[in-house]
Amino acid sequence: MYQIDAFTTERFRGNPAAVCLLDSWVDDTILQNIAAENNLAETAFVVSGETFHELRWFTPEIEIDLCGHATLAAAHALRTCAGRSEQEMLFHTKSGELSVRCSDDLYTLNFPSRPAVPVDAPEALLRGLGKAPVETLKSRDFLAVYEREQDVAGICPDYSALMELDCLGIIVTAPGNDADIVSRFFAPGAGIPEDPVTGSSHCTLIPYWSARTGKQKLSARQLSRRGGELFCEDMGERVNIVGRAVMYLKGEIFL
Repeated sequence: MYQIDAFTTERFRGNPAAVCLLDSWVDDTILQNIAAENNLAETAFVVSGETFHELRWFTPEIEIDLCGHATLAAAHALRTCAGRSEQEMLFHTKSGELSVRCSDDLYTLNFPSRPAVPVDAPEALLRGLGKAPVETLKSRDFLAVYEREQDVAGICPDYSALMELDCLGIIVTAPGNDADIVSRFFAPGAGIPEDPVTGSSHCTLIPYWSARTGKQKLSARQLSRRGGELFCEDMGERVNIVGRAVMYLKGEIFL
């Protein structure tokens, strides 16, 4: 097992993910127990073939359908620790085929776009965020849009209220001061009160902000305590999310 800090070049920043490289799949109960024991936002499990890699992601509570930072971490582990040299890694996942292009220390994740549609803000969302957004949308996650970076930074969420919502997570976002966009991501129902840096949320953020600003390329910063940087591109039905990663830990699991 490897623990990797994703969307950063500094240890103890970005989003930590565990990556377990397996020879073959084991029972799902074991996978979930490992993820719960790690108690990180996600643990990625990989079974590699000659031309592609099977990839699954688990939070401490559930298996999820898409995770950006743990995909980046998986590519970094395969490249730096498992001797994989392909410039483009192909992953078979619950969200279809994903690719990660490797160039020097940069990893470009090609993910499906998940545009959100406008909705009325549920009472639990307003109660959970404590401040009404100027716009509310929904795809897999709720997207709450605010006017200023300070609005996003100042949110003190009521996690019990947010757990009442029918979604995986809640994205809060605004224009940034020194980046095009800023965001935070809360997923208490999945065992992740606040995620440090969330790749999958940008599958919704990128199409929204690209349409609003007219920019195809966007710089993004996540305003968690650890913080992280992402460089994004709207590709229509797909999005590119670019980041870096750094190894923190190598270890063995005894079952």
